Amino acid sequence: MNMSKAKKKPTTDAVAILHRRLVAGKPERVAALEQIRADAAVARKIHDLRTQAGLSQRAFAKLVGTTASVICRLEDADYEGHSLAMLNRIAAALHRRVEIHFVPLRPARATASRASRPAA
Repeated sequence: MNMSKAKKKPTTDAVAILHRRLVAGKPERVAALEQIRADAAVARKIHDLRTQAGLSQRAFAKLVGTTASVICRLEDADYEGHSLAMLNRIAAALHRRVEIHFVPLRPARATASRASRPAA
């Protein structure tokens, strides 16, 4: 039996199925999904830092110099307006600092092949 023609075992993982059908191979959808994940991660981090500090949204807002409604928006996974200035204010209120990391979107081999090309 030819192994290349063998059928793959079907998956029952709903997330994998939806990803394959709706996102895989569609660069604009992959980019949108990455943006959604990034926004949600920032919102979750703000919420986690606030709750670890034992602060209500109102008390936290007072420390940051804003309103509770702004903190509520910042902690919403659907919010897309996180600014570096506000993140720095939040960090300062919690005696922390903001660090930004740039990570590759593609596998390392695609990035490495570009990096090894001579400059034009």
